[in-house]
Amino acid sequence: MSSGVAVVTGASSGIGAATVRRLAAEGFEVIAAARRADRLERLAAETGCRAAPLDVTDPAAVEAFAADLESCRMLVNNAGGAFGMDPVASGDESDWQRMYDVNVLGTLRMTRALLPKLVASGDGVVVNLTSTAAFTAYEGGGGYVAAKHAQRALSETLRLELCGQPVRVTQVAPGMVKTEEFSLVRFGGDSARSDAVYAGVPGPLSADDVADCIAWAVTRPWNVNIDTIVVRPRAQAAQHKVHREQVP
Repeated sequence: MSSGVAVVTGASSGIGAATVRRLAAEGFEVIAAARRADRLERLAAETGCRAAPLDVTDPAAVEAFAADLESCRMLVNNAGGAFGMDPVASGDESDWQRMYDVNVLGTLRMTRALLPKLVASGDGVVVNLTSTAAFTAYEGGGGYVAAKHAQRALSETLRLELCGQPVRVTQVAPGMVKTEEFSLVRFGGDSARSDAVYAGVPGPLSADDVADCIAWAVTRPWNVNIDTIVVRPRAQAAQHKVHREQVP
């Protein structure tokens, strides 16, 4: 018996793909949404999910996607990303715009479009993937920090506005997660800078670790809302406090 339809954005890699796998294993009928259709097709062949090419920064595409769905019980707003590490004084406006558009407005577009179906399900769940950057600022992270703070504010406001409606709202805020693309994209494909982020860190989180948190939160009973999960590797005590072993 299906646990209902679950939509996961940013599903072509990393945390999104791991979440698709985990929710499919939990019995959900998963719709994997992302821009890269070829990766989605491979994921569909592996998991049985439905591949749905989608760019969450395109309002018309989001509306068309929502109109094509008969029902939806869960929305995982995972599409996002960080671009650049410029200080505020020399911040690249196009990078800031991209981060706000995908992390914040993408979440808004998807939530707004699917909310009627989530309510109609009788037990809807919205999961927004933010970051520990939604709580703590750090040098060089101004644009990403601002976007994730805004996404956190959106999540908390939505929960207030839906009080009394049959929809739960959960924020999952990971710390240091080592995936194949996040840091590589942030540094414009510079693998040396990307690898340095995780150098010497014993046991950074994996995409599967975060997907496990998501699956746990959404499979609680209907009356249990997990407001926020902040999850870090043991080696990361805080944004600026990371244990690193000596690298040979």
